[in-house]
Amino acid sequence: QVQLVESGGGLVQPGGSLRLSCAASGGISSEYVMGWYRQAPGKQRVLDARIFSGSSTNYLSSVKGRFTISRDNTKNTVYLQMNSLKPEDTAVYYCNARYGKMDLWGQGSQVTVSS
Repeated sequence: QVQLVESGGGLVQPGGSLRLSCAASGGISSEYVMGWYRQAPGKQRVLDARIFSGSSTNYLSSVKGRFTISRDNTKNTVYLQMNSLKPEDTAVYYCNARYGKMDLWGQGSQVTVSS
C-alpha cells in the first residue's frame, strides 16, 4: 500500500521561502503524475503545480515564477519550492499522485505566511 507523507510546512514571514517534500512509501512509478494542491479555510482545494512523467510541469497562474515543482524518482519524492511567499498562500498543502485509476493523497501540511 503506497502512502504519501508530506513534510516541510510551517510558519514563514511574507517574502520568505519554504520547501515541501512528499515521500511515497512503498515506492511509486515514475509514470505517476504528481501534484501539489492547496486548501485555504472555507475554500475549495485547488491545484498549484503538477509534474508529469517526462518532467514537464504546469502551474497555477498566481504561483508561476514563485513556486517550482520537481521530482526525484530515485527517492520516490516530489518537492515544492515556494519562494516570495505571500499571506494569501496560507493554506494546507496536499500532495497527490495519479496513475490510471490510482488517486492518492497525503495528509496535508500547514503553511502559514504571516509577520
